[in-house]
Amino acid sequence: MTPLMNTVIASLAAGSLSVVCAVIVVLTARPTWVPLLVSYAIGALLGAVFLEILPHAFTLSHNADLVSMTVLAGILLFFLLEKLVLWRHVHAHDMEDHGHSLHEGHQRTGAMVVVGDSVHNFVDGIIIAAAFVANTQLGIVTALAIIAHEIPQEAGDVLVLLHSGLSRRKALMFNLLTSVATLFGGVFACLALQSLQHAVPYLLALAASSMIYVAVADLIPGLHRRIDFKESVWQVILISLGVASIHWMHLIVQE
Repeated sequence: MTPLMNTVIASLAAGSLSVVCAVIVVLTARPTWVPLLVSYAIGALLGAVFLEILPHAFTLSHNADLVSMTVLAGILLFFLLEKLVLWRHVHAHDMEDHGHSLHEGHQRTGAMVVVGDSVHNFVDGIIIAAAFVANTQLGIVTALAIIAHEIPQEAGDVLVLLHSGLSRRKALMFNLLTSVATLFGGVFACLALQSLQHAVPYLLALAASSMIYVAVADLIPGLHRRIDFKESVWQVILISLGVASIHWMHLIVQE
């Protein structure tokens, strides 16, 4: 199949599967399961970056220094975007005790989740497209890593929307609508990238920086809030499992 077709299928799968799994998690899972999902997502993200995305970026580029600089610049860029509340989701408790009513804070939090999730999913689509334009195997692994980190994230988004006062039906509807941004981002990037092949390694480097930032700056700090020894052991095991699953998928796709 063409990179565009692969991107459409992967973007639809990433959006729909993450939403479906998030709904299942929200409706059936215990709260203690969420940190386990986050731990696995961290491993999948870092595994995709260091076992797949960056090796391909270095292979496709004749300037390894520029690829490395792009990763560094990307991390700084996402830090700035987070400061502007465009990249990272704002959670309800961050809006409390700031001189406004709790209700108003929850409403703004819900609105920001919708906006932030749409931007985030659009970028995820671009990442998937860049990976498929470079290599089908890389595209599959990248899409799986994105799905892995979207599941706990989408579950958290639904919970925040419910906490902001929306009904369960509306919260799930808004969550579904934001997932469509993944498809838009993927199609847009795939059509543009096929005429800009020289930019692919640097977009892959930017994609790697975004995944590193999400894992290290957004997900890992949450795990450090839970210092119970047994939970810490499970965190290490599941992070390792996330990395191993990316390596396993790499071997399966190669065959």
